[in-house]
Amino acid sequence: MTRLSWDEYFMAITRVVAERSTCRRRRVGAIIVSERRILTTGYNGAPTGLRHCLDIGCLREERGIVSGERHELCRGLHAEQNAIIQAAHSGVSVRGATLYTTHFPCVLCAKMIINALIVRVVFGADYPDGLSQELLEEAGLGVEANVGAVVPKGGAEVDS
Repeated sequence: MTRLSWDEYFMAITRVVAERSTCRRRRVGAIIVSERRILTTGYNGAPTGLRHCLDIGCLREERGIVSGERHELCRGLHAEQNAIIQAAHSGVSVRGATLYTTHFPCVLCAKMIINALIVRVVFGADYPDGLSQELLEEAGLGVEANVGAVVPKGGAEVDS
């Protein structure tokens, strides 16, 4: 029997968090960890109290907007954003933490990650956003693809 590494363990939890997503195009989960303790979790979906895209449809899908473009036309928050917001809401510092996410962060999330003083990002699947990668590198964040990343059931890799 083999034991999961810490990165494998936290990525497995991140994939479970993604199962709560209400996005029709991509299920994304994120967790923020410090000293091997989970501080917050987040998944992509509509703001609290608003109707979910699973229920009312997806504007980006209807307009044929490709992945990685026109983020402002989405009613949902990204998993990374929700994890950072949850920390702020609860008064939890994420300074120096690691963010685990099922997908490489977009540029909007990358900027939030940098300003939240998160120092490491571990991701499962790639995402088409070159500027995000440039900013994270320029900020000196450790960014690592997770070994043994497994896509959650239900379409985490689905992209219109």
